[in-house]
This record gives sequence, C-alpha cells and structure tokens, in this order.
Amino acid sequence: MAYTEVKISGFGGQGVILSAHILGKAASIYDGLNATMTQAFGPEARGSSCSAQVILSDEVIRYPYLRAPEVLVSMSQEAFTRFSPECDEGAMILVDEDLVNFDDGRPDLRVYAIPATRFAEELGRKLVLNIVMFGFFTSMSGLIKKESALEAVLHSVPKGTEDLNTRAFTKGYDYGMSLREKDPDIGVKKKKKKKAAAKPASKKKTAKKKTAKKKAASRK
Repeated sequence: MAYTEVKISGFGGQGVILSAHILGKAASIYDGLNATMTQAFGPEARGSSCSAQVILSDEVIRYPYLRAPEVLVSMSQEAFTRFSPECDEGAMILVDEDLVNFDDGRPDLRVYAIPATRFAEELGRKLVLNIVMFGFFTSMSGLIKKESALEAVLHSVPKGTEDLNTRAFTKGYDYGMSLREKDPDIGVKKKKKKKAAAKPASKKKTAKKKTAKKKAASRK
C-alpha cells in the first residue's frame, strides 16, 4: 500500500485514542505495515475536542506528523468543523450521521455517513460507538484487512466485552460493505508521486562534451 495519513477525531470519552491505537496495531502487528501514531487533547480533556493521527505505509515513515490527511473519521461536529479544512483534496470523510452535519463541508471532500450511535445503542452499549466507526472505516478505506482489524480489536478491549465489540465491529463493517456494493469506486484516493526532475549536467561534463565535439569536427 502507499503512504496514507489518517486522522480520527471526536471528543474526549468517545474512544478516539483507542481507535487509533487499534488501527496502528492492526496495521503494524497483523498486516506487517509500518505505522506511527500521535495524539492531541484539548485543554479540557474529557468532553473537549481531541484527535489521533495515524500514518500507514509499506515503507519507512520518516516524519510522524500529518500534513494533509487522506482519511478523516469524525465523531463530533466540533471535530468535523475543525479538522475537515486540513484534509487533502478529494479526501474520504467518515462521520456519524447522528452527530455531524456535513452539508457545509468542502465540495471536493467525499463524505460517507453511518448511524453509528444508533447502532451502538441497539447493541445495548453506546460506548462501542468507536468500534462501530472502526468497522466502518475498515470496510470503506480498504487500508487494512478485516481479519487483522478484528484481531486488533479483540486484543485491545476489556476482557468480557469481546462478543459485544465483535458485534459492534461487524455492524459497522457490514454497513460500509453495503455502500461499497452500490459504489465500487469507494476507497482512499492515493496521492500521485511527482517524478523527480532530471539533474542538470555539471559544467565540467558540459565542457568535456563541447571539447570532444570540437576535436571530432577538426578531424573531419
């Protein structure tokens, strides 16, 4: 896979940091990729805007901070409003449709919504909202394998909640797959790598070429 920047955002208490941790674990431990993670909390901590940044790559990651995310997961209106302007052109945005009004976002962004809070409530635990969103992210982005993602979830959640979290992950994953069946082009748009410019010939090499041409001409 190519180098990809992902930002997961919401407010403190939604499991934003845990989601990023699970993503990094799935990619690095179970999929054999390179991954870095950084996180940021607002000054009020719980209840305030927070985000976690994850970089995934099959090559060495030399700089751990995001420049322009290709994927943004937003679980709150404040997070969407704050972080969507930072996204790369044509970035994929995944939001909870019950918590985020995305109509006023940039027209170039590809926004996909899921009733994640509703799904979590139907499962009997609103706290698994982040796992529903992670399942949705897994199917929509295609950046990590389903098996790797679920394995990382089960090794990261509290003991005794494995069944609940499996159902939450599956709920989000299946919802994303239903959207992909309608639109096969859904996925992360990769940045085109710029071709390195040809290095100008050195003055010494140019001078040697000119001398060689003159000698060849004189022999004629």
